Amino acid sequence: MIALRRLSLLLAAALFAAAATLAHAAPLGVDDARHLLSRTAFGASPADIERFAKLTREQAADQLLADAARSRVTPPPPWISEPVISGKQLRGMSADERKDFRRTAVARGLEMRGWWLQEMVATPSPLAERMTLFWHNHFVSSQQKVRQPQYLYRQNLLLREYALGNFGAFLHAIARDPAMVIYLDNASNRKGKPNENFAREVMELFTLGEGNFSESDVKEAARAFTGWSIDPEKGVFLFRRAAHDDGVKTLLGRSGNFDGDAVLDILLAQPQTADTIVRKLWREFVSPIVAASDAGEIKRVAGVFRDSGYDIRAAVRTLLTSNAFYAEQHRATLVKSPVDLVVGTLRQFQFASDDLAPFALVLTQLGQNLFAPPNVKGWPGGEAWINSTTLLARKQFLEQLFRAQAPRPASAMAADMTMQQTTTAANPVAEMRRRLRRTLSQIHFDGDRWLRQSGGDASRVQHLLLAAAPQRELPPQIGGVDRVRRLAQDPVYQLK
Repeated sequence: MIALRRLSLLLAAALFAAAATLAHAAPLGVDDARHLLSRTAFGASPADIERFAKLTREQAADQLLADAARSRVTPPPPWISEPVISGKQLRGMSADERKDFRRTAVARGLEMRGWWLQEMVATPSPLAERMTLFWHNHFVSSQQKVRQPQYLYRQNLLLREYALGNFGAFLHAIARDPAMVIYLDNASNRKGKPNENFAREVMELFTLGEGNFSESDVKEAARAFTGWSIDPEKGVFLFRRAAHDDGVKTLLGRSGNFDGDAVLDILLAQPQTADTIVRKLWREFVSPIVAASDAGEIKRVAGVFRDSGYDIRAAVRTLLTSNAFYAEQHRATLVKSPVDLVVGTLRQFQFASDDLAPFALVLTQLGQNLFAPPNVKGWPGGEAWINSTTLLARKQFLEQLFRAQAPRPASAMAADMTMQQTTTAANPVAEMRRRLRRTLSQIHFDGDRWLRQSGGDASRVQHLLLAAAPQRELPPQIGGVDRVRRLAQDPVYQLK
């Protein structure tokens, strides 16, 4: 009897392994292709889904990673190359000059948000932009504290450069990034009066995770990072040797005359670092919950990550080809972030407009203000994206976007241009709102063309748009563009 039970278990395991092998070797099909692209891109056109449906899991993951670019395609705002204003210069300004400086910073911050949104809509490599956004929410910095938009733009380029690169090199680079140095107060970290902010967050949030270090480790690491500052005139990283504590430190059981780079290497040597990053990637791509049954798979992916020398591509590829990623219980479990909803809708339905930048204001209304996460932990994501206010705002956004509108008369366009001239300098937020109204009045969805590209079949359209069956089944007589609109406004459209 025992032998028979053992034989049954072995047979079941063999059948499971055979099914997994077949799943890896078979083409994805439409449903799996839509699932993959909905989580790694921002929406997906019918043509993209059709192309990926013919690929195996490995081929699809390799294609996504091969297409991921390290540079942006949208021209940046012209002021990006201007020198930053130092604290000394700011203190020497008159009250009116400081007021103008703050107004300009607000205007440029809005422009930079619009620039990044345009990049996410236009990019030929959406996985690179999604990973840039992922790291923006991991290595958090915010304009409210950094103030200088040039610093945040440069940090954005850094995030994109390393988005799918080597995490170890990335960690060393971000620790020297001027926006990060300012945001976590390392510029004021000096011998005899260490500031612990960066040391604490680099362990708790960036590498080891909460509970894997002591208060003594934080204090010792802070000493190692003393002297890491910026040159206020040039706006670049500067090591101030005179402010550095070169004494012996003891960190995570090791002692030595550690500097900041040595501390980062010690953190990278801890197995908890790979676990922390993979758990965040799991919540980004697989499931908002890390169940006890997921521990083995996370350990496996973390092992690949460590063995590869912290190659982010290796970790992402392992996740995207795993059975867990494609498992039925993980479908329709992730709530679309505001960026997912706005950028994904604009891309998926190919909305046409000559000015998409104002949709950055919609992201703010929905709770995701680019370059301004709520705190050092970033946006919590998941169900936190949905509350009574944002749910209504999401519904209104989709209704506005899909509402058929006639072109505005030339007289209204002229009035808008006059308003732009009078509001841009005085109130940049009001100007961005005006641009948003103008864009919403002019944006166009060519529903007939989209339906032709999708094949037009009602069942197929539903599979292209929704991660699960709609909450409200549509009567069969509702078809065409009206059916597309209603599916996009179904609650399940908020999931991926």
